[in-house]
Amino acid sequence: MRNLGIKLFADGADKASMVEMYKDPKISGFTTNPTLMRKSGVTDFEGFARDVLKTITAKPISFEVFSDEFTEMEQQARKIATWGKNVYVKIPITNTKRESSVPLIQRLSKEGIKVNVTAMMTAGQVKEVLPALANGPAAYVSIFAGRVADAGTDPLPIMKEAMEMLKKHPHVELIWASPREIYNVVQAADIGCHIITETNDILKKLPTLGKDLSDFSLDTVKMFYDDAHAAGYKIVV
Repeated sequence: MRNLGIKLFADGADKASMVEMYKDPKISGFTTNPTLMRKSGVTDFEGFARDVLKTITAKPISFEVFSDEFTEMEQQARKIATWGKNVYVKIPITNTKRESSVPLIQRLSKEGIKVNVTAMMTAGQVKEVLPALANGPAAYVSIFAGRVADAGTDPLPIMKEAMEMLKKHPHVELIWASPREIYNVVQAADIGCHIITETNDILKKLPTLGKDLSDFSLDTVKMFYDDAHAAGYKIVV
């Protein structure tokens, strides 16, 4: 596999997979969110997080608040931040009412809480939040490049503009979130993006990075051949 010089964060909420990937030197950190937790069958948010943190102690991991009211969101953020020195608190850029989370992010960052600003889709949102992170500890800004592409918009100009803005804020790292294919890893690395998140489905494809295309073609032919014979298909001629 090619060494692209970008940090890979595993994105998921399956404890067994997370513990296994923690041992993998290619994985530099972890991200989760309430949707992934629900899909994995997690019913006890805090219990799950604390259990995972018994093993994942030396790589960054992000857990997200889930209140829609900023007062409660702040209480959740402060508690999550106490769960471990490697914990980043994910704060969405707005609540469901489109109200900006920037004032809350500024308070948390100013008090030394490491924040992962999530669910961003525009360079304007990055520009809006960076002053709130300027005087704080290490932080992440997550642009959901995959969702930007789902809207029919090329995410690369947005990601490049964000990287340019981050030059003045070396303690803030850009996360290419919600990738849709393994090529997104190459795209992110090519623009110098710091981190890309990857679900288990995409992580399984990592060994194909840099694979000879002629060999890949032959592997595909073999797959079709083997599956047809395994299924017992026949055409009477």
